[in-house]
Amino acid sequence: MSRSARALEYRGRSYTPDRPEGRAEKDWRAIDEAGTVAGLRALVIMATVFGRPAARAVVRLVAAYYVLVSRAARRHIRHFRSRLGLRTGFLDLYRHVLRFAQCTLDALFFVRGRTDLFKITRDGHGHLEALRSSGQSAVLLGAHVGSFYAMRQQSKHEELPLVPVMYTKNARRLNALLESLDPSSTTRFVEIGDGGQMEFMLAIRERIDEGALVAILADRVPADGRSVEVDFLGGRARFPVGPYILAAALRCPVYFTAGIYRGGNHYALKCVPFAERVVLPRRRRQQALTEYAQKYAQLLEAECRSAPDNWFNFFDFFGDETSSESSPP
Repeated sequence: MSRSARALEYRGRSYTPDRPEGRAEKDWRAIDEAGTVAGLRALVIMATVFGRPAARAVVRLVAAYYVLVSRAARRHIRHFRSRLGLRTGFLDLYRHVLRFAQCTLDALFFVRGRTDLFKITRDGHGHLEALRSSGQSAVLLGAHVGSFYAMRQQSKHEELPLVPVMYTKNARRLNALLESLDPSSTTRFVEIGDGGQMEFMLAIRERIDEGALVAILADRVPADGRSVEVDFLGGRARFPVGPYILAAALRCPVYFTAGIYRGGNHYALKCVPFAERVVLPRRRRQQALTEYAQKYAQLLEAECRSAPDNWFNFFDFFGDETSSESSPP
């Protein structure tokens, strides 16, 4: 696979460790970033020298190559789209991967502060303005849908104290490259790693005490496996419970957020109140966690139905895929 194609794969390829019939696929946290940095460096140079239109032309070719060579990507996207009753032909899969490629490319411009290249519309922005005015902290729930970097850069532009909670150990060089594109950035993130729970909570608490908005992508099950099964897109899927346990401990408001790419240069940012405060009663703790996860899944499903090509979980998200494709590419 070419370096540029691997650059597309760094966020999209993800696997679950326990598969039936002896399948031994990697967990999404164990993604190899080999080839990714070189591919993105090439895109950075092209985008810098020739601009966004020329770079977008190149990623069209890279996306086509990726769909041709990656059976896993075709299978995962086809499975997701079939749940929405959408077409799953080669061109449909290509357009889906192309959307991911375009968002990846635009991330390079966002981290360099080039918001002038984009049309940004906002829905529910008043909630964030109210938090900033009052100095109140909050937890923002996101997903691997659309562009996190569009939301992050807009928050920087509007001086919102955003602190992402991220897992970066599988792509340290990649993240270092992205951060190097904006050396003036003051955005701080909290690492999800193998350290102690107490250390992690103290780091989050410190940011909350500063009035920060803590952003968490809440759609992938973590290494500890703490999750619940809820209804999602006509089936059942597992979602993590950590974000709600964290929010309950922090005792601050929670919002659902998304940065949907609408094509061209348009990104639509959304912020929806999720809970004034997450409460987990001792006697019905598991039930409450399931209810919060179900509410999140419903909000996420609405975004998936509104913009299905913004879904970038290119792995067996539902845990019920077969190893073979249902139809040829």
